Amino acid sequence: MKNLLTATALALATAFPLAAAAQDNEVTLQLQWVTQAQFAGYYVALDQGFYEEEGLDVTILPGGPDIAPPQVLAGGGADAMLNWMPSALSAREKGLPVVNIAQPFKSSGLMLTCWKDTGITSVEDFRGRTIGVWFFGNEFPFLSWMAQEGIPTDGGEEGVTVLKQGFNVDPLLQRQADCISTMTYNEYGQVLDAGVRPDELVTFKYEDMGVATLEDGIWVLEENLEDPAFVEKMVKFVRASMKGWKWAEENPEEAAEIVLEYDETGAQSESHQKRMMEEIAKLTAGSNGALDEADYQRTVDTLLAGGSDPVISKQPEGAWTAVITDQALN
Repeated sequence: MKNLLTATALALATAFPLAAAAQDNEVTLQLQWVTQAQFAGYYVALDQGFYEEEGLDVTILPGGPDIAPPQVLAGGGADAMLNWMPSALSAREKGLPVVNIAQPFKSSGLMLTCWKDTGITSVEDFRGRTIGVWFFGNEFPFLSWMAQEGIPTDGGEEGVTVLKQGFNVDPLLQRQADCISTMTYNEYGQVLDAGVRPDELVTFKYEDMGVATLEDGIWVLEENLEDPAFVEKMVKFVRASMKGWKWAEENPEEAAEIVLEYDETGAQSESHQKRMMEEIAKLTAGSNGALDEADYQRTVDTLLAGGSDPVISKQPEGAWTAVITDQALN
């Protein structure tokens, strides 16, 4: 199995001390979740030598249920993190100065998956129902959506009862919830793998409902962008990462196989990862890595429309920059 942590660095320039030069070339990326095709572009860039071509020594840190990427970034455990924009903007408003430097994901894969036999056919039918929602920053899109619809999230006949959903589909399969949170590329497939037919389900994609928020952006600490050496390193990192993403889009099966080689847990199946990669390719399609201002503003407007308790309370300032992608993509 290949070494998960590093890509071989290029020869260091003799004009600099060895330790300093090595540090200048090192990049640590904190993933939002465990090793899977959701992060294929980075593993492809590692495997295919795209980081090495840029002179970078890249470490990829898998995430998990007990790992909060903003905390890792704040503690100096990573140079960059992957994070959903609602989580990152909430963290920024609370005092952690994170900045989006690239946005490989153009579309959202988030949706609610419900049992069709509950009679749920529209958002209004959510009233009086139990809905599984991920937390740890993943709850913000749902809470903003319900606030816009005027549906309380504290239970009752006119509201929804929010079930804190673990990172599995058990609440739906065990009928503990009428609907659960799923990703197009992951949990929805898990429901089908459990023997449920698509015609037994009804889905509500956030994209289709007009409340989609950006996911899986690349974020760094604002203060680090004041260092020209760090900026140069991030330019190289983003350029190589996007090369990895486009390779993965064009070669989904091979990309899934690469991901599996880096999964030290051995918990991922080949069929699941290949299916995931095919769905992930739909979400990164159309993005060259540069953040689309319209997509950003749509996300911000959705988060601000949270009624009496919005995810963020004001328009963020300085939460993203085009400095990195302008240099990386030109």
